[in-house]
Amino acid sequence: QVQLVESGGGLVQPGGSLRLSCAASGSIFSIGDMGWYRQAPGKQRELVARIFLGGTTNYADSVKGRFTISRDNAKNTVYLQMNSLEPEDTAAYYCNAAVQTTRSFGVYYSYWGQGTQVAVSS
Repeated sequence: QVQLVESGGGLVQPGGSLRLSCAASGSIFSIGDMGWYRQAPGKQRELVARIFLGGTTNYADSVKGRFTISRDNAKNTVYLQMNSLEPEDTAAYYCNAAVQTTRSFGVYYSYWGQGTQVAVSS
């Protein structure tokens, strides 16, 4: 099986920064695209940023210019650097990855982490 473990969440003041990390482990053969999603109370889960195997990225309009997604393929880890945080960024942040396991015979499956909470407040 595959596990995704997020870290780096917390409480920060408006204008501050946080860096989220998500490490994948388990029976991994290959990881395709990886991404971060978030869900605020009473709202649907939404895409924050995604990075593809070749390095191409895309971002939600609300975070462009403030957030940066990156990955370390050797460590099976994806990062989200969040700057100029706003109260509207408060949410549970979830990591997602498309993973080909050693037993999936070339098929990529979607895996989710358990989430890490980000709170932006003065």
